[in-house]
Amino acid sequence: MELPVNYNDLHFSERRLVREEYIARQNGLCHHCGESIYGKPSEDVRELKINRRLFPPNFFDWPIHLHHNHKTGMTIGAVHCQCNAVLWQYHHE
Repeated sequence: MELPVNYNDLHFSERRLVREEYIARQNGLCHHCGESIYGKPSEDVRELKINRRLFPPNFFDWPIHLHHNHKTGMTIGAVHCQCNAVLWQYHHE
């Protein structure tokens, strides 16, 4: 699979496949914090307070997210849900 791809052009089923490809390329590690994508985010990430009201209602229902650039739509990597929230809230990504 050729990466990156435009997140906005993907059907939800394609997003799953792209997430899985990123996970494989990242050796099962979160693109943001570097911890196992199947475990908890790094302690640094877990210590940051997340304002859940900033996010869509179902944002936290999925443990692994496909991080993408909101301006270009291009995918960046697979991240923990909490890492994605940190990227959005603290880094405006």
